[in-house]
Amino acid sequence: MTLRSVPFILALAAYAQAPAVAPIRGFTPDQWKAQHDREEQAKAIPQAERLRIYMDRIAAKPHHAGSPGSKAVADYLSTQLTEWGLDTRIETFQALIPYPTTRTLEMTAPVRFRAKLAEPPIPEDPTTAQDNQLPTFNAYGASGDVTAPLVYANYGQPEDFEYLKKQGIDVKGKIAIVRYGRSWRGLKPKLAQDNGAVGCLIYSDPREDGFFQNDVYPRGPMRPADGVQRGSVMDMAIYPGDPLSPGWASEPGSKRLNREDARTLLKIPVLPISWADALPLLQQLNGPVVPESWRGALPLTYHAGPGPATVHLQVDFDWSTRPLYDVIATIPGSVEKDQWIIYGNHHDAWVNGASDPVSGASVLLETARTLSTLRKQGWQPRRTIMLALWDGEEYGLLGSTEWVEKHMDQLDRSGAVYINSDSTGRGPLVSGGSASLEPFLSEVLRDVTDPSTSKSLLEAARERQAPASTSGATSSAPTVAPEPRDRGFHLESLGSGSDYVAFLDHAGIASLNLGFGAGDGVYHSIYDTPAWYQQFSDGDRTFAKALTQVMTTAMLRLADAPVLPFDFGSLSASVTRWVEEIRKDLPHGNAKPSNANVDLRPIAAQLTRLSAAAKAYDEELSAWTKRAGTSAPERLESEKLAKVDESIRKTERALLTPDGLPRRDWYRSQIYAPGILTGYSAKTLPGVREAVEAQHWDEANQQTRKLAEALRAAASQVEEAAHLLKQAQ
Repeated sequence: MTLRSVPFILALAAYAQAPAVAPIRGFTPDQWKAQHDREEQAKAIPQAERLRIYMDRIAAKPHHAGSPGSKAVADYLSTQLTEWGLDTRIETFQALIPYPTTRTLEMTAPVRFRAKLAEPPIPEDPTTAQDNQLPTFNAYGASGDVTAPLVYANYGQPEDFEYLKKQGIDVKGKIAIVRYGRSWRGLKPKLAQDNGAVGCLIYSDPREDGFFQNDVYPRGPMRPADGVQRGSVMDMAIYPGDPLSPGWASEPGSKRLNREDARTLLKIPVLPISWADALPLLQQLNGPVVPESWRGALPLTYHAGPGPATVHLQVDFDWSTRPLYDVIATIPGSVEKDQWIIYGNHHDAWVNGASDPVSGASVLLETARTLSTLRKQGWQPRRTIMLALWDGEEYGLLGSTEWVEKHMDQLDRSGAVYINSDSTGRGPLVSGGSASLEPFLSEVLRDVTDPSTSKSLLEAARERQAPASTSGATSSAPTVAPEPRDRGFHLESLGSGSDYVAFLDHAGIASLNLGFGAGDGVYHSIYDTPAWYQQFSDGDRTFAKALTQVMTTAMLRLADAPVLPFDFGSLSASVTRWVEEIRKDLPHGNAKPSNANVDLRPIAAQLTRLSAAAKAYDEELSAWTKRAGTSAPERLESEKLAKVDESIRKTERALLTPDGLPRRDWYRSQIYAPGILTGYSAKTLPGVREAVEAQHWDEANQQTRKLAEALRAAASQVEEAAHLLKQAQ
C-alpha cells in the first residue's frame, strides 16, 4: 500500500464501529467485527493430528506422476473432499512423462570406477526400502551414450562457464560436472549444452545440503553420502507443462508435437549423482586449482580439468505419454458464482515426498475441512472457491499448466485470485506474489500468530525485512490498515518453481505463493519420508496449523469481501522501483555505446497515469465505504459491485500481451516471468530488463513500448473500476 492509500485508511479508521476492530480491505466497517469473529471461529478448527494423518496416508508409498501410486493418491484425495460435502471431480490429462530405462556412469581413465547410482535404504526408516521407487535421474534430459573428458564447472551458472573460457578451458566435446545450488538445476545442463558439452552430471556437494551443514540422515536432517536429488531439467523458461502441447491442453485426441520439435527438451544426456559417486571422478581431475568460491566440502583439492578423468555416460528412457490426475473441489458462490478464488498444491512426488509436496497438500486438505465445517454451520462464500491438488508438478508444472490451458476462456472471465503452496516446514514464512495483493496479505498476516513467537506473522515478517533501526517498532494490535512498504513488509516477485506459473504468467491472474521454512536436506530423495519429517521438520505440525490458518483467513476474505481487496498503488510503486533498477543498469557517460539509447519515457508517462488512477480508485473506495457502511450489507447493489470486481480482475489481464515475451511467447505477462537465465528467480519487467542485460538496444526500445501499452491498459481498467465504484450507491 502506498501513501496514496492514506485517504482510504483514514476513512476506515473513522468509520470503525469499535477502535479495537482492525479494518479489512474490501469490507465495510459494519462488517469487520463479524468477519473477524468468523475467522477466529475458523482458526480454532484445524487440528495438528489430522495434518499428521493426511501425511502418513499420502506419503505412505511412492506416488510419482503417471504411476498407479499417483492415481491412488488422487482417488484418496477425491474421496476425502467428497466426504466433507465438496463437489469434487478428477480431471485427467496426459503428458510426455519419461521413466529411465538405462543409467550408466563409469570412469574409463585414468582409473576405472563405476558409479552406484542408487540410494541405499536406511534400516531406521523402513519407508526408504519400498518398491516402486523411481531411480535417480533428471527428467527431460536427452537419451544418449557419450564418452568424453570431464570438466568441473562449479554451479554451472553463466559466470562459471565464462570463467572457464577465460582460463582457456574449452567445454566443447566434454562432459561437465556441476554441483547443485545457487541456480535452478535445469539451467546448468542447458548452459553446458550451449557451451558445447556433450553431457552433464549434477552432484550434491555436502557443503550445500550434506555433512558440512549438519549431521546426515538418520542421525540428522541432511543428505547422506549416497543421497541424490532427482528433478526435472525441462527448459521451463520457454514454457512449462507437457513438452508436446505448448499453449493447449494435452487430452486424448489433441494435437501433439514430435519430440524432436519440443523446445523444452535438452539435447544432451544429464544425470544427477551423489557426492559419494562424484568424489572418485573429481579426484582424477587435473588442470588449474579452482577459486575458493568454487570449492565444496569434499576431502580433495578441486581442479577444473579437463581430464585426465574420462567418463562414459549412458542414459535412456521410456518416452511414453502417461496420465495426469488433477483433483478439483468446488464450493459454489452464493452471490458471485462466476468469480473464482482458487487455492492449489500439487500431490505428485519424486518418491514418497513427505515434505515435498505432502506437507503443503495436507494443509490444503485441512483448509478444505475447515471451510466445509463452516458451511455446515451456515456459512456460504459470496464467490466460488476452488481447491485444486495438481499432478505432475515435479516434472514441470504439468497438471496445473494443462488445466489452465484447458480452462483459459473460463479463467479469463472468472479467475480472480490464485493462491499456491508447496512444501512447508519449520522456519519463517516465505511469501511471494502479485504486487497488487501485498496490502491484502499484510492484513491477513496481521491477524495470524507466528508459531515461533507471540507476535503476529506480520510483525515477524517486518522484523526480518526491515532495517535493524526500525525492527520491532510496530504495534501488536494495529487499528488501521498496515503500510507494508514503509513498515518493513513486502512480497517477493514470483519467478518459477511451482504451480502459480500458468495462472500468473499465462492467464494473467493475480497470485500468491506461501509456505513456512526454506527447504530441507533430503529434497527429492528416498529419504523425504514421514519419519524424516516427524523428526527433523514440523513434527508437531505447529507451523502447518498456522499455514492452514493463513490460507483459511485469506480464502474467507477473498471469497466474501464485497469488493476484491486489490491495491493498485502497490502495483504502481513496484513497477516504478523496477523501472529505476533498469535505468541504473543502462550504460552512462563514456562507457555508453552510440546505439545504447533506451527511451523509458513512455513507461514513465503510463506509470504517472496508473498512479493517478490508483489514487482515484482509493478515494472512491473510501467514499463507497462511507456510503455502504450506513446500510445493511444485504442491501448493497451486488450487480454494480460485480462490475467493479470484473474491472479489478481485468487489470492483471491487461498486463498480458498476446505475442508474449521475445523467443518465449507462452509467457505473456509484461510484469513477471522467470529469467531466461535464472530459472526459478523472477525477472520483473522481463521484456525490457532482459533486453537491456543482453545489450539488445533495439529490442529494449520495442519492449519498452509494449510495457507502456500494457501499463496504459491496466490504468484504463483501474480508472473504470473507480468509475463503477462511484456508481455503486
